[in-house]
Amino acid sequence: MLGNNIVDNVYLACGVTDFRKNIDGLAIIVQESFNLDPFSRCLFVFSNRNKDKLKILEWENDGFWLHYKRLEKGKFKWPSNKEGKTLNISQRQLRWLLDGLTLEQKQAHKPVTERIII
Repeated sequence: MLGNNIVDNVYLACGVTDFRKNIDGLAIIVQESFNLDPFSRCLFVFSNRNKDKLKILEWENDGFWLHYKRLEKGKFKWPSNKEGKTLNISQRQLRWLLDGLTLEQKQAHKPVTERIII
């Protein structure tokens, strides 16, 4: 998603994450709190209390990437009703979130799952 890596899943860490945590601290949250593998081909997305900063943890063959985005104005449309849980979203929904949109876009084209050849 962010690089040229293949991503299987994108997980949002719902609620608030302490942004003093670095790669090791975030990897421990992924492993111990969410029972997920930080070394998998997944993106793990975290938000701060003000919802104006995001960190994305990504494993790439020989090491971790820690992507960080800080908004100068505004806030991310972060889901807040699932404190302490993860939410599995699509890469498309992550792009919406990074663009300042909500995870559900009623006006967006729905993905095509079946194709009929005429």
